[in-house]
Amino acid sequence: MQTKTNREELYSSYEWYRQMRETQPVFQDPDWGGLHIFRYADVARVLSDHATFSSDESRYAPAEFRDNSPISSSILRMDPPRHRQLRNLVSQGFTPRMVAQMEPRIKEITSELIDKVADKGEMDAIRDLAYPLPVTVIAELLGIPAELREDFKRWSDALVSGDEETTEEERQALFQEIGGMFGYFSQVLEERRTHPQDDLVSALLAAEVDGQRLSDIELLGFCGLLLVAGNETTTNLIGNLILCLDENPGVVERLRANRELVPGAIEEALRYYSPVKTMTRFATTATTIGDKRIEAGQIILPWISSANRDEAEFPDADRFDIEREPNRHLAFGRGIHFCLGAPLARLEARIALNTMLDRLPGQWQVADVPLERIKSFIVFGTKNLPLTWGA
Repeated sequence: MQTKTNREELYSSYEWYRQMRETQPVFQDPDWGGLHIFRYADVARVLSDHATFSSDESRYAPAEFRDNSPISSSILRMDPPRHRQLRNLVSQGFTPRMVAQMEPRIKEITSELIDKVADKGEMDAIRDLAYPLPVTVIAELLGIPAELREDFKRWSDALVSGDEETTEEERQALFQEIGGMFGYFSQVLEERRTHPQDDLVSALLAAEVDGQRLSDIELLGFCGLLLVAGNETTTNLIGNLILCLDENPGVVERLRANRELVPGAIEEALRYYSPVKTMTRFATTATTIGDKRIEAGQIILPWISSANRDEAEFPDADRFDIEREPNRHLAFGRGIHFCLGAPLARLEARIALNTMLDRLPGQWQVADVPLERIKSFIVFGTKNLPLTWGA
């Protein structure tokens, strides 16, 4: 069953975060025993201190909490030294120079997408721009056909979906989609072994760490992670940015008049409605957070969305301020797992926003219809975002 929601319901979690920061900043969940962390300083520490707070679920998570898909063998779920070795491999595809070289192509894709809607005066900002832009970019980077976008969308949604309302039947359907994705990537890897191309998948197949090639499960984990992280979070960044602009009339005109404010608007959207809500960590040793003792092996959920609204770090935190300085948000994480694709996500959002400012005149308005939230513990965003513009 899909969840139709009004804005209040969509944003209700922010009220929960505020209450928890004030009353129970380190909260043990009575249902499953994990610890929820809500304040900025504590969340930043959990994300930064990989020696105390591990990402490796294979060592610490109870069986029922394990992913059991190749994603669990990706760098997202690894600690050093293996994490460092694999990250160094794939980071070669995301250096500032490599990302800068992609700018003309990203502008071309964005212009083509806006061409289809500019004269209509309306679009669904997710369906017509925020989703197809990043998925086309990441598909071209991986060397897989962007025509399979509909499949990619289903697979990506399946990997991040699931919350307390998800039924067992829905969960099984999600597992089936994820299996389909890894089946597809197994075929792609087989083809590239025989016929290498100039793309990231071929580069990963050829790469060696200490004289060893990546295992099949590590390769699949990389492909799945890059596909999902490369589109899901950027889709939600662009969508959430449009929501912020809709809620703050006048900002679009300020941005149109002064494009130097665009990067700051993107950073503030990342803080204000963080695309990623939380990540999972495991205590490697007994420690304390605040006045709470934490036992070795305990599951920890650092709430990035809550940290980014913490008044102790961000004065007037519930105000959307495109000139906020400093803005040390945690939307891309912190420490060794800081998002590899952050420069690419920022570039895509900047090009998308500038192209919209160039091509979509007058006032922008999100239609007053129910917005369907993404049912996910991990990401924050909506599945639909009908937008109009003009006089």
